[in-house]
Amino acid sequence: MQDTILAISGKPGLYRLISQGRGMLIVETVGADKKRLPAGARDRVTSLNDVSMYTNEDDKPLMEIFQSIADKENGQPTSIDYKKASKQELADFMASVLPDYDRDRVHDSDIKKLIQWYNILVNGGYTKFVDESEATAETAEVAE
Repeated sequence: MQDTILAISGKPGLYRLISQGRGMLIVETVGADKKRLPAGARDRVTSLNDVSMYTNEDDKPLMEIFQSIADKENGQPTSIDYKKASKQELADFMASVLPDYDRDRVHDSDIKKLIQWYNILVNGGYTKFVDESEATAETAEVAE
């Protein structure tokens, strides 16, 4: 995923970084409307490349989890409706995508946000979340 995808605290949805200005970022919504807006120094901006989820071993990068969901759902939006899903449905979905996730530290709201962000990205045209070269390099490191 070449684009830098951002989450801005207090603003719904996800944003793609367009450019950097003096003391602010110019971002564009990920979706059909492609609305551009500034994100100032006071906005809490987080790159999805820097986000990870708790597992029983090490933390797992969010992009790898998105790729697991994409593989499970064949690159389509999720079949589960995060707004109406029960706690058990959310736990089952998460276990099918990331079997060793930490059930004590990953809350239902985290799983809902994960599903919401994944659906936004897929509807925005993103289907590859992990570069093949990165995945191959990580597999080689684990094998050694």
